[in-house]
Parts: sequence; C-alpha cells; structure tokens
Amino acid sequence: MTYTHLFFDLDHTLWDFETNSKETLQELFISNRLHETITLDFNLFYEKYSFHNKRLWHRYNHGFIKQDELKWKRMWHALLEFKLGDEQLSKKLSREYLEILPNKKALFPYTIEILEYLKNKHYKIHLITNGFEEVQWKKLENSKINGYFSNVITSEIACSLKPKKEIFDFAINKANCNYEECVMLGDNLDADILGAMNAGMDTIFVNHIREETTLKPTHIVYHLKELQEIL
Repeated sequence: MTYTHLFFDLDHTLWDFETNSKETLQELFISNRLHETITLDFNLFYEKYSFHNKRLWHRYNHGFIKQDELKWKRMWHALLEFKLGDEQLSKKLSREYLEILPNKKALFPYTIEILEYLKNKHYKIHLITNGFEEVQWKKLENSKINGYFSNVITSEIACSLKPKKEIFDFAINKANCNYEECVMLGDNLDADILGAMNAGMDTIFVNHIREETTLKPTHIVYHLKELQEIL
C-alpha cells in the first residue's frame, strides 16, 4: 500500500511518557514531602500511580469518566493505596503534575530522525491524540517536534476520543484525504490500533514494549527506525 498521510499518536509512541512522567512524579514526591506522609519508597508510589493512571485512562477513552475526574482521581486513588484520603492534596498534585509534565523533553530513540526522514519523503504527517489540548501542544513545542505535523487532532477539538470512529473521521476530513491513503501509527492496541482498524484505516503498531496481541495490525515495529522499511 502506498500511503500519503500518516497519523501518529504522541504519548508512548513518539514522546516518552513513562520517562517524562516518572521524572515529574519524583519532583512532586520530594516537593510535597510525600516521603513523610505516605511512604519512603518512591518506586512503590510510582507503581500505584501508574496502575490507576492506566486504569482511569481506559475508562476516560471509553467515555465512562470526564477529563477533570481523570486528572485528580488518579492521584486520589494512588494516595488511598497508602491510607491517605486527601482530596485537596490530590487536586494540588494533579495541577502541579500537569504544569511540570509538558516541560519534559524525552523522546523515544530515533524520533527526530524518523520524522525528518518522513518529511523528506513528502508524507503529510499528522497527530491524533486523546491527551489534553493545552498539555499536548506544550509537549510538542518543548520537545521541538511541533513543526513536523500538518494537523494536530486532539480529542477536545474533535469532540471525540480514540477508539471511536468519529475522531478518525474528523481527522480524515481535517487532512482532506481518504482512508485508503492513510495509516495510523500508535502504541495503544485499543485506542490506536483497534480504533483505526474499525474505522477502516491501515495500522502500524509501534510496539516499544513488545506487547503480545491477537490483533492483526497491518504492520508491527519494535523501534521507530524500522518504519524506514515500511514507509
């Protein structure tokens, strides 16, 4: 298949969310003296937060909770793991997390190189992200990759979330193209891969963590450099 339009996910695909998030949480852990109130073990706190963050993002992607609830309740549930039910602190941590996180700049290896490669091959490159509008733009600007994308489609702009077909339809219309000439590149099997497949778009599963799946994406890569063998 010859593609002309590429639709990337951002977090966990190009922007190294785990590295950036862990650094941010370490800063919050120290500045808010959580070692005095919940545990001395930051890694245990990070493990609990990550579990609830992933769980609540799944619920958010499928429309079970609202954005504001996701933002602070992931902190709330993490603190509850240590018998601390402090809503005020949870909301404070949430605000500070979203202020610090988008200033982090870690990208997956070969991100800039592959974007340059794709740009030089005259692909139209776009983003489809469920991340929060203001936060995602700051991530793009601070990591210096904002200039590679013709369109940035966030769930807030599209009024829809991956894996719903509506956000993919919105992206196709925004890019003025059709499904046959597009491919979705992402790490999330549910939101990115199954969502795009159900919408009628080819897919490239960017499987950094070598996750097993019974899904059959059009292609699977384990490192961004491997995209040069496909595109």
